[in-house]
Amino acid sequence: MKPMKLSEELEAVVGKGPMPRSEVVKALWAYIKKHDLQDPKNKRNIKADDKLKVVFGGKAEVNMFEMTKLVSKHLS
Repeated sequence: MKPMKLSEELEAVVGKGPMPRSEVVKALWAYIKKHDLQDPKNKRNIKADDKLKVVFGGKAEVNMFEMTKLVSKHLS
């Protein structure tokens, strides 16, 4: 996996880039679990805090499959 350039918004969540997509996803999940942002009833849904809301295009809640698509907009 080649390292990718991250947007400033994404770097605020996962740390400084560049980093491979797999590491970005790993860091995102670490952030989500650390801040207890998974829906307790449906662990596939992520409730966005202020930092994640910017990455998720303003959405307050996304499922884990949608998250991958929204994050790819912040990689180049």
